[in-house]
Amino acid sequence: MSALVLRDIHEPPAPSWWPPAPGWWLLAALLLAVVAALLWAYRRRHRRRQDMERLFDATVDGAATPAAAVAAISELLRRAARRREPDADGLHGEAWLRFLDRDAKQAAFAGEEGRLLLEGGYSRDVDATQLARLRTVARARFLEWTTGRP
Repeated sequence: MSALVLRDIHEPPAPSWWPPAPGWWLLAALLLAVVAALLWAYRRRHRRRQDMERLFDATVDGAATPAAAVAAISELLRRAARRREPDADGLHGEAWLRFLDRDAKQAAFAGEEGRLLLEGGYSRDVDATQLARLRTVARARFLEWTTGRP
């Protein structure tokens, strides 16, 4: 009798890692779409913030006198306030200053800056250092209201 040669069971080779299965392609495409959407949204917000910064700076820098600069700052803040509450631009005096400081981390318009904002547009002499401080706090508030970030 002849010897029968028995061999062990042959397993098929393991599947290669390339090309990936269709599900992995879909997952990769979805991941790329999410990353692209996030980058687009970030870029759009960044560009909007830069546009608002340029608008604020150009408007204030374009004022002929310091009093006109205070008036321009007030106008910009009132425009931005309309985005928060439609009737906010009609506020006057202390009510306007309280509205400017509402939801703020620090009450920036309760002191000298607020007084300058209320009265500086009608004054002949506006102190340059006070105007610079007003511009800083008003710019931050304007950007917060127009872009959603301080």
